[in-house]
Amino acid sequence: MADNYSVVGGESLHRQINDQVIIVQILVMIFLSINMLLIVTFFKKECFYTTTRYILFAVALLSDSMILLVTDILLILSYFRFTMQVGLCIILCFMLYLYYTVTPFTLTAMTLERYVAICMPLRHGELCSPCNTIHCILIIHGLSFITISIVLSTFIASVSLSFYTQFKICSLEIFFVHRWQDHIRSAISQFYFLVMCVIIVFTYVKIMKVAKAASGDDKKSTWKGLRTVVLHGFQLLLCLIQLWCPFIERAVLQIDFMLFVQVRYFNYIMFSLAPRCLSPLVYGLRDEKFFLELKSYIFFCP
Repeated sequence: MADNYSVVGGESLHRQINDQVIIVQILVMIFLSINMLLIVTFFKKECFYTTTRYILFAVALLSDSMILLVTDILLILSYFRFTMQVGLCIILCFMLYLYYTVTPFTLTAMTLERYVAICMPLRHGELCSPCNTIHCILIIHGLSFITISIVLSTFIASVSLSFYTQFKICSLEIFFVHRWQDHIRSAISQFYFLVMCVIIVFTYVKIMKVAKAASGDDKKSTWKGLRTVVLHGFQLLLCLIQLWCPFIERAVLQIDFMLFVQVRYFNYIMFSLAPRCLSPLVYGLRDEKFFLELKSYIFFCP
């Protein structure tokens, strides 16, 4: 009877995982299609790729698209138990981890841009020029590279050369041979996110003061900017919670494997996919100028 139960349970788990993988494929295709459509729209008008907030928006879209694509590839490879050489896996995970950090940094930069636009309008053109925006993007990638470099350095120091030629199922966990490596990664990431949260709160308070003092059209524009900051803050919160997911999943795995599968699937949908779909909402649909261009592009309106 125990054998029959294990067979039925195994078939049920396989069917459940199969359904979950299909749902993820549908969601990833939808989000990637939307992101690609928004990126094409971004290049349709010069005013978009010469304006700081739209340039940062495009960087966020590209970063999110990269994350969606690579995580989906790793999910499919893991589902079919496909192994690859550790060296190739490190390259994929390096890209994934880099853009996991680029996204929140970009959100923070977009929040600061809104702060300058609303609280320092006379200096907005000077501070948020296309040249300064390029410098900002380079700084974002530089700071992101610091984190992954530390993770990669501790990994290289912890494994032998023969490890790179082994074949394993690829995942981000491959970087963390020892528990202390995961703690170092978490500490660095949480420090970054603490700084980002302070910036979000600072800009929120400053914009709130301006919103209360504004009137007419200025008041409407300021409150819209305030809501944008709140949405960025919510995205950062989801990204911050994602840092704790590996610890939660590891604890649940020791209790029950079926529960682990459910928790990991929920974490992936809620804290990996969900933040990726908020960027199109914040600027792609809520921004009137961008939305009108998007609508005219979709429906071929002049």
